[in-house]
Amino acid sequence: MNLNLSGWAFVLIAAINNSMGSLLLKKSRLVATDSSLLGLLFSPWFIAGLAVYGINVILFAKALEKLPVSTAYPVFAGIGFSLIAVAGGWFFGERLAINQWIGLGMILAGIIIMSR
Repeated sequence: MNLNLSGWAFVLIAAINNSMGSLLLKKSRLVATDSSLLGLLFSPWFIAGLAVYGINVILFAKALEKLPVSTAYPVFAGIGFSLIAVAGGWFFGERLAINQWIGLGMILAGIIIMSR
């Protein structure tokens, strides 16, 4: 596999993983019966989110072995923004208004311009 291609594959997988971690943290707060700090720390959804974030750090570090951080991170963040916006609406019924879609499009356009 081409070194750059494998770097971008790690960025994509890390962004998906990061989005999953955020969704797990959101779920941990939606199902919480105890809003205390200990209730948060011992929530299985929260623990799973932390584990996914830990894996994410490793994946993104692997991507940075092959790609410049000034290019990899904006792409990583853009994919993450997109996935979270859509997944938040899909899984949690969060509203995505036209201004949010426009803003997301502007962010992605900026990332494309910046990464070239």
